[in-house]
Amino acid sequence: MAKVHLTGAQATMLATLYGRALDAESSHPLLNDTMALDAVRKIDADFGATGLHRSDRITVALRAGHLDAWTREFLATHPEATVLHLGCGLDSRVYRVDPGPGVRWFDVDYPDVIELRRRLYPPRDGYETIASSVTDPAWLTRVPADRPVLVVAEGLTMYLREDEGRALVRRIVDRFPAGQFVFDAFSRRGIRMQRINKVVQVAGATLHWGVDDGAELEAIAPGLRCVTALSAFSIEGYEKLGLGYRALVGVARLLPVMRRMSVFYRLEF
Repeated sequence: MAKVHLTGAQATMLATLYGRALDAESSHPLLNDTMALDAVRKIDADFGATGLHRSDRITVALRAGHLDAWTREFLATHPEATVLHLGCGLDSRVYRVDPGPGVRWFDVDYPDVIELRRRLYPPRDGYETIASSVTDPAWLTRVPADRPVLVVAEGLTMYLREDEGRALVRRIVDRFPAGQFVFDAFSRRGIRMQRINKVVQVAGATLHWGVDDGAELEAIAPGLRCVTALSAFSIEGYEKLGLGYRALVGVARLLPVMRRMSVFYRLEF
């Protein structure tokens, strides 16, 4: 088994991996990420101590599935594109999406995370990993800039400092001819409430960058447009859940503060 010793933001990827694995072994999986389940069985870690409750698997699966769907939509209209999966952690998104032969897919994360990925997941055509912090400008020079780009970032932006995140977006917009960013972000209030986020606290991580609306993101670089800003409580799938969970989501949708606390953004340039 692979021994894992992670702290801070990197440690939170064990919680989301565990959530996808719990979903896969449930009687009615929503995401059915069996590769996550296999990975958990190969890792020597106390997943029960990540701060993620078994019931949280529902939101983990739905949110991952939502970004998978946006990824497939982009690739359906851009069959020859570049995908940058930033802060990929141990997410098996490239295998779930299964892009066609015209797609170049790059998973980017810290060297120790990429080393662990290489031990857990098999190689595949058109897929590469880049061992680097996403905020280091040097890694982007390794990616050809001759195609439209899709940038996917799940559970990443809030761990970046605002100046780092804005600089990263500008570098990508400046390098590629066109593309999209799809990602989730917390509002500033969501950042302030990190003390009640059990996964973040257990990992010893700190959240930094909060985004309150799409206009803030559009101001990062010329030509950047926010085409979708969707509350995490409004994504498809919650209607399939139990009555109690649906009631909680319903309340969150009615309260603007809660509704805007976690939002999925889709930007175009």
